Amino acid sequence: MPDRWYDRAQPIKVEGGIRARSRRGSIGSAWWSRRFIDVLERVCDKGRLARGRAYARQGQVLSIDLSAGAVRAAVQGSRPAPYDVEIRIEAFDESRWAGLEEAIARQAVHRARLLAGEMPPEIEEVFAALGVDLFPRDLDMQCSCPDWGFPCKHLSAVLYLLAEAFDDDPFLVLAWRGRTREQLLGSLADVPQAGPPQVADVPFAERLADFYAPGATAHRPERRAAAAPDLLLRVFPPPAGLERALIPAYERFGEV
Repeated sequence: MPDRWYDRAQPIKVEGGIRARSRRGSIGSAWWSRRFIDVLERVCDKGRLARGRAYARQGQVLSIDLSAGAVRAAVQGSRPAPYDVEIRIEAFDESRWAGLEEAIARQAVHRARLLAGEMPPEIEEVFAALGVDLFPRDLDMQCSCPDWGFPCKHLSAVLYLLAEAFDDDPFLVLAWRGRTREQLLGSLADVPQAGPPQVADVPFAERLADFYAPGATAHRPERRAAAAPDLLLRVFPPPAGLERALIPAYERFGEV
């Protein structure tokens, strides 16, 4: 094949490149970064992915810039000039993000975990319910190198380093889709929360027949475990100065 000579060429060593933390085995440890890697390893050439891991661990990637819909990087290969790499995905528009943010805000636990800097696994289901993917199925990838393989090891190195960056900051996945951490959390904080559930006022005489029956009834819902106190405080922040008084109260409430 025309690219075999190229695959055997040794890259020029560089100083100060972006080096993967993982020294052996797989790259990516959090569920969201592993999800991204799983997508790559299903569709990409395994040999070039292995060489890409080696490039990532050697520090051959000089720079990575992530923006809405695009990742651009420079990778030092076997030629003097670094190669230009670009990886593009669909960035959602404002109307799509408005629907996603509203759907996320309706799930109090998802909203609280995101506000706490965490990425709940169930968030994929929120995206899927609106007909879109959180993690891209298709990647529009280009590299200026002469390697005919796809993806080349330069692209693969950048993809693996992206996975490690996602480990450090899961909000980069959303930023690639067009929503930065600040934009998303600001929107979630501004979305009004639903009020307390409305309970029908059933006359006492109508409840006598089943009031003492075991288990839950239509008029006497089954009791559920209380939410964690810190979760309630994240979703409904108390006024300044009342935190110390409210936290013990929530803890006692959870023990009842």
